[in-house]
Amino acid sequence: MRNKQRFKTHWQRLWCACCVALLWLCCNAYAGFSIEGTQLLDANGKPFIMRGVNHGHAWFPQHLSAIEHIANAGANTVRVVLSSGAQWPRSSSDDVKKVISTCKRYHLICVLEVHDATGYGDKKSAVKIAEITAYWLSIKEVLQGQESYVLINIANEPFGNSAAQALWLKEHQTAIKALRQAGFEHTLIVDAPNWGQDYNEIMLAQAAQVAAADALSNTLFSVHMYQVYQDYSKIHRYVTRFLSEQKLPLIVGEFGASHQGEFVDANSILRIAKANNIGYLGWSWSGNGECCTDLDIVKNFNPNNLSEWGKLLIHSPDGIKHTAVKASVFGEE
Repeated sequence: MRNKQRFKTHWQRLWCACCVALLWLCCNAYAGFSIEGTQLLDANGKPFIMRGVNHGHAWFPQHLSAIEHIANAGANTVRVVLSSGAQWPRSSSDDVKKVISTCKRYHLICVLEVHDATGYGDKKSAVKIAEITAYWLSIKEVLQGQESYVLINIANEPFGNSAAQALWLKEHQTAIKALRQAGFEHTLIVDAPNWGQDYNEIMLAQAAQVAAADALSNTLFSVHMYQVYQDYSKIHRYVTRFLSEQKLPLIVGEFGASHQGEFVDANSILRIAKANNIGYLGWSWSGNGECCTDLDIVKNFNPNNLSEWGKLLIHSPDGIKHTAVKASVFGEE
Protein backbone atom coordinates (compact mmCIF):
# COMPACT_ATOMS: atom_id res chain seq x y z
CA MET A 1 0.00 0.00 0.00
CA ARG A 2 2.82 2.35 0.90
CA ASN A 3 4.60 1.65 -2.39
CA LYS A 4 1.36 2.24 -4.29
CA GLN A 5 0.91 5.58 -2.53
CA ARG A 6 4.51 6.49 -3.36
CA PHE A 7 3.88 5.58 -7.00
CA LYS A 8 0.76 7.76 -7.06
CA THR A 9 2.60 10.69 -5.49
CA HIS A 10 5.43 10.36 -8.00
CA TRP A 11 3.04 10.56 -10.95
CA GLN A 12 1.14 13.46 -9.37
CA ARG A 13 4.41 15.38 -9.10
CA LEU A 14 5.36 14.48 -12.66
CA TRP A 15 1.95 15.60 -13.90
CA CYS A 16 2.26 18.90 -12.06
CA ALA A 17 5.74 19.43 -13.51
CA CYS A 18 4.41 18.78 -17.02
CA CYS A 19 1.55 21.23 -16.48
CA VAL A 20 3.99 23.92 -15.33
CA ALA A 21 6.23 23.26 -18.34
CA LEU A 22 3.29 23.47 -20.75
CA LEU A 23 2.06 26.66 -19.10
CA TRP A 24 5.54 28.16 -19.42
CA LEU A 25 5.71 27.22 -23.10
CA CYS A 26 2.29 28.71 -23.78
CA CYS A 27 3.19 31.95 -22.09
CA ASN A 28 6.63 32.23 -23.67
CA ALA A 29 6.28 30.80 -27.16
CA TYR A 30 5.35 34.22 -28.47
CA ALA A 31 7.49 36.26 -26.09
CA GLY A 32 7.91 39.86 -27.09
CA PHE A 33 6.03 41.87 -29.67
CA SER A 34 3.12 40.28 -31.49
CA ILE A 35 0.49 41.19 -34.05
CA GLU A 36 -3.28 41.24 -33.78
CA GLY A 37 -5.01 42.28 -37.00
CA THR A 38 -3.51 45.59 -38.06
CA GLN A 39 -2.15 46.33 -34.59
CA LEU A 40 1.34 45.81 -33.18
CA LEU A 41 1.22 44.73 -29.53
CA ASP A 42 4.08 44.96 -27.06
CA ALA A 43 5.17 42.15 -24.75
CA ASN A 44 2.40 43.05 -22.28
CA GLY A 45 -0.22 42.76 -25.01
CA LYS A 46 -0.73 46.52 -25.17
CA PRO A 47 -0.98 48.38 -28.50
CA PHE A 48 2.27 50.05 -29.47
CA ILE A 49 2.53 52.77 -32.11
CA MET A 50 6.03 53.69 -33.21
CA ARG A 51 6.96 57.33 -33.03
CA GLY A 52 10.61 57.71 -33.76
CA VAL A 53 13.70 58.43 -35.76
CA ASN A 54 16.21 56.58 -37.95
CA HIS A 55 19.87 56.71 -36.96
CA GLY A 56 22.76 55.81 -39.30
CA HIS A 57 24.75 53.93 -36.68
CA ALA A 58 26.75 51.79 -39.14
CA TRP A 59 28.17 54.96 -40.71
CA PHE A 60 28.55 56.91 -37.46
CA PRO A 61 29.34 54.44 -34.66
CA GLN A 62 31.10 57.24 -32.81
CA HIS A 63 27.71 58.90 -32.31
CA LEU A 64 26.10 56.26 -30.11
CA SER A 65 24.96 59.15 -27.88
CA ALA A 66 22.46 59.99 -30.63
CA ILE A 67 20.23 57.27 -29.17
CA GLU A 68 20.03 59.15 -25.87
CA HIS A 69 19.32 62.40 -27.71
CA ILE A 70 16.55 60.74 -29.75
CA ALA A 71 14.96 59.55 -26.52
CA ASN A 72 15.21 63.04 -25.07
CA ALA A 73 13.38 64.35 -28.14
CA GLY A 74 10.39 62.28 -27.02
CA ALA A 75 10.67 59.27 -29.34
CA ASN A 76 9.56 55.81 -28.28
CA THR A 77 11.45 54.00 -31.08
CA VAL A 78 14.75 54.26 -32.91
CA ARG A 79 15.47 52.47 -36.19
CA VAL A 80 19.17 51.66 -36.28
CA VAL A 81 21.23 51.13 -39.43
CA LEU A 82 23.50 48.07 -39.31
CA SER A 83 25.78 46.59 -41.96
CA SER A 84 26.42 42.96 -42.87
CA GLY A 85 29.87 43.96 -44.14
CA ALA A 86 28.95 43.80 -47.83
CA GLN A 87 28.95 47.56 -48.46
CA TRP A 88 30.20 49.04 -45.18
CA PRO A 89 32.17 47.75 -42.17
CA ARG A 90 30.33 44.86 -40.53
CA SER A 91 28.32 45.58 -37.41
CA SER A 92 29.78 43.07 -34.96
CA SER A 93 27.85 41.11 -32.35
CA ASP A 94 29.42 43.24 -29.61
CA ASP A 95 28.41 46.40 -31.45
CA VAL A 96 24.80 45.23 -31.82
CA LYS A 97 24.72 44.23 -28.16
CA LYS A 98 25.87 47.74 -27.24
CA VAL A 99 23.16 49.31 -29.42
CA ILE A 100 20.44 47.20 -27.83
CA SER A 101 21.56 47.92 -24.28
CA THR A 102 21.71 51.65 -25.04
CA CYS A 103 18.19 51.61 -26.47
CA LYS A 104 16.90 49.80 -23.40
CA ARG A 105 18.71 52.18 -21.06
CA TYR A 106 16.83 55.11 -22.60
CA HIS A 107 13.51 53.27 -22.93
CA LEU A 108 13.48 53.11 -26.70
CA ILE A 109 12.19 50.18 -28.71
CA CYS A 110 14.97 49.20 -31.10
CA VAL A 111 14.23 48.45 -34.76
CA LEU A 112 17.36 46.93 -36.26
CA GLU A 113 17.80 47.02 -40.04
CA VAL A 114 20.59 45.90 -42.37
CA HIS A 115 21.34 48.38 -45.16
CA ASP A 116 23.53 46.39 -47.56
CA ALA A 117 20.67 45.16 -49.80
CA THR A 118 19.44 48.69 -50.49
CA GLY A 119 18.45 49.13 -54.13
CA TYR A 120 19.26 45.60 -55.30
CA GLY A 121 18.79 45.41 -59.07
CA ASP A 122 19.66 49.08 -59.53
CA LYS A 123 22.78 49.30 -57.39
CA LYS A 124 25.66 46.97 -58.27
CA SER A 125 27.06 46.84 -54.75
CA ALA A 126 23.73 45.82 -53.20
CA VAL A 127 23.44 42.20 -52.07
CA LYS A 128 20.56 39.73 -52.06
CA ILE A 129 18.30 39.24 -49.07
CA ALA A 130 19.82 35.77 -48.58
CA GLU A 131 23.12 37.40 -47.59
CA ILE A 132 21.32 39.63 -45.11
CA THR A 133 19.53 36.60 -43.66
CA ALA A 134 22.91 34.95 -43.13
CA TYR A 135 24.02 38.01 -41.18
CA TRP A 136 21.00 37.81 -38.84
CA LEU A 137 21.74 34.14 -38.25
CA SER A 138 25.35 34.97 -37.40
CA ILE A 139 24.31 37.32 -34.57
CA LYS A 140 21.45 35.17 -33.28
CA GLU A 141 22.90 34.84 -29.77
CA VAL A 142 22.79 38.62 -29.28
CA LEU A 143 19.19 38.91 -30.44
CA GLN A 144 17.56 36.00 -28.65
CA GLY A 145 16.02 37.05 -25.37
CA GLN A 146 15.48 40.60 -26.66
CA GLU A 147 12.10 39.96 -28.30
CA SER A 148 10.36 42.43 -25.97
CA TYR A 149 12.68 45.25 -26.99
CA VAL A 150 13.90 44.53 -30.53
CA LEU A 151 12.17 44.19 -33.89
CA ILE A 152 14.08 42.87 -36.90
CA ASN A 153 13.66 44.88 -40.11
CA ILE A 154 15.01 42.16 -42.40
CA ALA A 155 16.56 44.35 -45.12
CA ASN A 156 16.38 48.04 -45.90
CA GLU A 157 14.80 48.86 -49.29
CA PRO A 158 16.02 45.53 -50.67
CA PHE A 159 14.84 46.08 -54.22
CA GLY A 160 15.23 49.06 -56.52
CA ASN A 161 13.16 49.57 -59.65
CA SER A 162 14.90 47.11 -61.98
CA ALA A 163 14.60 43.83 -60.06
CA ALA A 164 11.91 41.38 -61.15
CA GLN A 165 8.71 42.00 -59.19
CA ALA A 166 8.40 38.32 -58.21
CA LEU A 167 11.69 38.50 -56.28
CA TRP A 168 10.25 40.75 -53.56
CA LEU A 169 7.67 38.09 -52.69
CA LYS A 170 9.85 35.01 -53.11
CA GLU A 171 12.98 36.24 -51.33
CA HIS A 172 11.11 37.61 -48.33
CA GLN A 173 9.15 34.37 -47.97
CA THR A 174 12.43 32.45 -48.00
CA ALA A 175 14.06 34.78 -45.48
CA ILE A 176 11.13 34.65 -43.07
CA LYS A 177 11.02 30.85 -43.15
CA ALA A 178 14.77 30.65 -42.55
CA LEU A 179 14.63 32.99 -39.56
CA ARG A 180 11.69 31.14 -38.00
CA GLN A 181 13.30 27.74 -38.56
CA ALA A 182 16.41 29.06 -36.81
CA GLY A 183 14.33 29.95 -33.75
CA PHE A 184 13.86 33.72 -34.16
CA GLU A 185 10.56 34.77 -32.53
CA HIS A 186 10.93 38.54 -32.97
CA THR A 187 8.42 40.62 -34.86
CA LEU A 188 9.81 40.90 -38.39
CA ILE A 189 9.52 43.97 -40.61
CA VAL A 190 9.50 43.81 -44.40
CA ASP A 191 10.34 46.88 -46.51
CA ALA A 192 8.51 47.68 -49.74
CA PRO A 193 10.25 47.45 -53.15
CA ASN A 194 10.96 50.45 -55.43
CA TRP A 195 13.53 51.77 -52.95
CA GLY A 196 10.90 51.38 -50.25
CA GLN A 197 8.29 53.60 -51.91
CA ASP A 198 6.20 50.84 -53.52
CA TYR A 199 5.13 53.05 -56.40
CA ASN A 200 4.29 49.91 -58.41
CA GLU A 201 2.11 48.83 -55.46
CA ILE A 202 3.69 45.37 -55.25
CA MET A 203 3.61 45.31 -51.44
CA LEU A 204 0.13 46.82 -51.48
CA ALA A 205 -1.02 43.77 -53.44
CA GLN A 206 1.17 40.98 -52.07
CA ALA A 207 1.90 41.67 -48.38
CA ALA A 208 -0.53 38.99 -47.19
CA GLN A 209 1.32 36.38 -49.27
CA VAL A 210 4.58 37.33 -47.58
CA ALA A 211 2.95 37.27 -44.14
CA ALA A 212 1.58 33.78 -44.83
CA ALA A 213 5.16 32.48 -44.84
CA ASP A 214 5.51 33.38 -41.16
CA ALA A 215 4.66 30.42 -38.93
CA LEU A 216 4.24 32.83 -36.00
CA SER A 217 2.05 35.34 -37.90
CA ASN A 218 4.31 38.07 -36.59
CA THR A 219 5.35 40.16 -39.59
CA LEU A 220 4.54 43.80 -40.28
CA PHE A 221 5.25 45.97 -43.30
CA SER A 222 7.04 49.26 -43.95
CA VAL A 223 6.61 51.78 -46.75
CA HIS A 224 9.12 54.61 -47.19
CA MET A 225 7.51 57.88 -48.20
CA TYR A 226 9.57 60.34 -50.20
CA GLN A 227 8.82 62.21 -53.44
CA VAL A 228 6.28 59.64 -54.63
CA TYR A 229 4.08 60.95 -51.80
CA GLN A 230 3.49 64.62 -52.48
CA ASP A 231 -0.15 65.07 -51.49
CA TYR A 232 -2.74 64.00 -48.94
CA SER A 233 -4.84 61.89 -51.30
CA LYS A 234 -1.90 59.72 -52.43
CA ILE A 235 -0.78 59.06 -48.86
CA HIS A 236 -4.29 58.47 -47.56
CA ARG A 237 -5.12 56.10 -50.41
CA TYR A 238 -2.03 53.97 -49.85
CA VAL A 239 -2.39 53.70 -46.07
CA THR A 240 -6.13 53.02 -45.97
CA ARG A 241 -6.01 50.54 -48.84
CA PHE A 242 -3.15 48.62 -47.25
CA LEU A 243 -4.92 48.34 -43.90
CA SER A 244 -8.30 47.41 -45.36
CA GLU A 245 -7.11 45.07 -48.14
CA GLN A 246 -4.08 43.37 -46.59
CA LYS A 247 -5.38 43.54 -43.02
CA LEU A 248 -1.85 43.73 -41.65
CA PRO A 249 0.12 46.30 -39.65
CA LEU A 250 1.88 49.08 -41.59
CA ILE A 251 4.46 51.67 -40.60
CA VAL A 252 6.06 54.53 -42.48
CA GLY A 253 9.60 53.34 -41.88
CA GLU A 254 11.27 56.37 -43.49
CA PHE A 255 10.13 59.78 -44.66
CA GLY A 256 11.14 63.41 -44.76
CA ALA A 257 9.73 66.79 -45.72
CA SER A 258 11.71 66.81 -48.98
CA HIS A 259 13.96 64.44 -50.87
CA GLN A 260 16.68 65.30 -53.38
CA GLY A 261 15.11 68.71 -53.93
CA GLU A 262 11.55 67.43 -54.33
CA PHE A 263 8.65 68.12 -51.97
CA VAL A 264 7.26 65.42 -49.68
CA ASP A 265 3.97 66.06 -47.87
CA ALA A 266 5.30 65.25 -44.40
CA ASN A 267 2.44 67.10 -42.70
CA SER A 268 -0.06 64.74 -44.30
CA ILE A 269 2.07 61.70 -43.47
CA LEU A 270 2.05 62.70 -39.80
CA ARG A 271 -1.67 63.47 -39.85
CA ILE A 272 -2.69 60.26 -41.63
CA ALA A 273 -0.41 58.10 -39.48
CA LYS A 274 -2.02 59.50 -36.35
CA ALA A 275 -5.56 59.09 -37.69
CA ASN A 276 -4.93 55.46 -38.65
CA ASN A 277 -2.86 54.48 -35.59
CA ILE A 278 0.20 53.49 -37.59
CA GLY A 279 3.83 54.09 -36.68
CA TYR A 280 6.29 56.45 -38.33
CA LEU A 281 10.07 56.83 -38.19
CA GLY A 282 11.60 59.99 -39.63
CA TRP A 283 14.82 59.85 -41.66
CA SER A 284 17.29 60.59 -40.14
CA TRP A 285 18.91 62.01 -37.04
CA SER A 286 22.00 63.49 -38.72
CA GLY A 287 24.83 62.89 -41.17
CA ASN A 288 23.04 62.76 -44.52
CA GLY A 289 25.25 63.38 -47.55
CA GLU A 290 25.32 66.42 -49.84
CA CYS A 291 22.28 65.28 -51.82
CA CYS A 292 20.10 65.07 -48.77
CA THR A 293 21.23 67.38 -45.98
CA ASP A 294 17.64 68.63 -45.78
CA LEU A 295 16.82 65.22 -44.26
CA ASP A 296 18.97 65.89 -41.18
CA ILE A 297 16.66 66.19 -38.18
CA VAL A 298 19.43 67.88 -36.23
CA LYS A 299 22.47 69.58 -37.71
CA ASN A 300 25.93 68.11 -37.08
CA PHE A 301 24.57 65.67 -34.47
CA ASN A 302 23.81 68.61 -32.18
CA PRO A 303 20.51 67.87 -30.39
CA ASN A 304 20.08 71.58 -29.68
CA ASN A 305 20.20 72.51 -33.37
CA LEU A 306 16.99 71.23 -34.95
CA SER A 307 16.49 71.67 -38.67
CA GLU A 308 13.16 72.85 -40.05
CA TRP A 309 12.38 69.21 -40.82
CA GLY A 310 13.31 68.28 -37.27
CA LYS A 311 11.02 70.94 -35.82
CA LEU A 312 8.13 69.62 -37.91
CA LEU A 313 8.75 65.97 -37.02
CA ILE A 314 9.21 66.54 -33.31
CA HIS A 315 7.11 69.57 -32.40
CA SER A 316 4.16 69.75 -34.83
CA PRO A 317 0.71 68.78 -33.44
CA ASP A 318 0.92 65.28 -34.99
CA GLY A 319 4.64 64.98 -34.29
CA ILE A 320 6.65 62.92 -31.87
CA LYS A 321 6.39 65.11 -28.77
CA HIS A 322 2.60 65.21 -28.93
CA THR A 323 1.84 61.62 -29.90
CA ALA A 324 4.57 59.26 -28.67
CA VAL A 325 3.74 56.83 -25.86
CA LYS A 326 6.51 54.72 -24.34
CA ALA A 327 6.23 50.95 -24.58
CA SER A 328 4.64 49.47 -21.46
CA VAL A 329 7.57 47.05 -21.03
CA PHE A 330 9.54 49.94 -19.58
CA GLY A 331 6.96 50.51 -16.83
CA GLU A 332 5.27 53.70 -15.78
CA GLU A 333 7.30 56.88 -15.93
